[in-house]
Amino acid sequence: MSNQAETGAVSGEATDHSTVTRQQWKWTVLAGMASYLDAGSIVALASGLALFRTDLGLSAGDLGLLAAIGPNAIGCAIGALIGGRLGDVLGRKRIYQWDLLIYALGVLIIGFAGNPAMLYIGTFIVGLTVGADVPTSLALVGEFSPAKARGKLLGFSQIAWNSGPSIVLLLALILSSTGLIGIRVVFFHLAAVALLTWFLRRGMSESMRWKTASERKQETHKLKALLRGPNFRAIAWTTGIYLFWNIAAGTNGIFTPYMVRTIGGGGQAVSVGLSLAGFVIGILATVFIFMPLFDRSFRTRKVMWGIGAIMQVIAWGIFIVVPFTIPTVIFNAFMSGVGGALAGEAVYKVFSQELFPTMHRGTAQGLTFGLARLCLGIWSLFVPTLGEHSGVTVIGGMLALFLAISGVIGFFFMPRTVGLTLEEIEAQRGTA
Repeated sequence: MSNQAETGAVSGEATDHSTVTRQQWKWTVLAGMASYLDAGSIVALASGLALFRTDLGLSAGDLGLLAAIGPNAIGCAIGALIGGRLGDVLGRKRIYQWDLLIYALGVLIIGFAGNPAMLYIGTFIVGLTVGADVPTSLALVGEFSPAKARGKLLGFSQIAWNSGPSIVLLLALILSSTGLIGIRVVFFHLAAVALLTWFLRRGMSESMRWKTASERKQETHKLKALLRGPNFRAIAWTTGIYLFWNIAAGTNGIFTPYMVRTIGGGGQAVSVGLSLAGFVIGILATVFIFMPLFDRSFRTRKVMWGIGAIMQVIAWGIFIVVPFTIPTVIFNAFMSGVGGALAGEAVYKVFSQELFPTMHRGTAQGLTFGLARLCLGIWSLFVPTLGEHSGVTVIGGMLALFLAISGVIGFFFMPRTVGLTLEEIEAQRGTA
């Protein structure tokens, strides 16, 4: 790649090159750590639910509330709404540079929690901060990515999303014999990663696309522009594919280890090991399928989405006809891991950058991301009680239905944006 092309790609200048520079990879890794910390905190909490319940005397309702207010749901929703909007108004750097310090405080409170109040407070703080970081960091990646490698770089954030839980679960598995102490160590690890990421992010620059757009001070920068025309249609579509998918993914992430232990008859090590397998499968599918193929053509995107959606519906629909046992959980982990990589959050992340103008990109993603997590939070209030009274049959059937809805919306209404610069997409959609 020539120096001119490289400079354009890094600065955010319109480019159709597919070559990714070393600096772009570095910034992608640092921005993608938001996904590592987001998913890592969700699964760390999931791995310790049963242990926290025993040690702190929590009820099934308490577990549902804990899941609802944290990084998996309502806390994250509030943080995404606030952080996404502030990222558009004040700039990406001001948000992603400082929120991880507060995140580290939150996970340390959880790690030292000796009563339910500390657990609730720390969980809510973590939810707020990861919610603020994710839309801002992803907007930054989308704005410095080459047009023909945007899916590749944003797909890497999904590797981070799967790596966080994988490391967390591996630590929990190694420390499973130590009980709740091992879970506390897992949260201390998240605090250390957050502080290291904060330190390394200090060398990152502001998005040049955001700088240019903020200087124009166009009328379309106002919030009301999101509620009409192509922007509103984009919000409806991205919400449709992500909200219903996220309910299934969030339930899997936060409750599967708990259900394996309490319903499936597996111990702590078995429950953690099975969840770990699902995330490792997700990493492999993202590396070898999503990242090399997603930027190729519109047809490729649709085929990948259709196959992934069907796999996920089968993964959860199986529990309607067969019991929740270790073999069926293994089948679910494989189908969900591969299917989710092809028709899941990575696709939502790419289109959330492509379908909105720069000064609305963080706000729109904060809105859709937050709404999805809010709905997951409400759903999470009922999952433990529903699982104890109805088993996994009803839960599996409902999740299969949600995934089918997401699959249909994504397949039949997918926009044609592959290979275009963000400026070309804005002009094509009439949002420029």
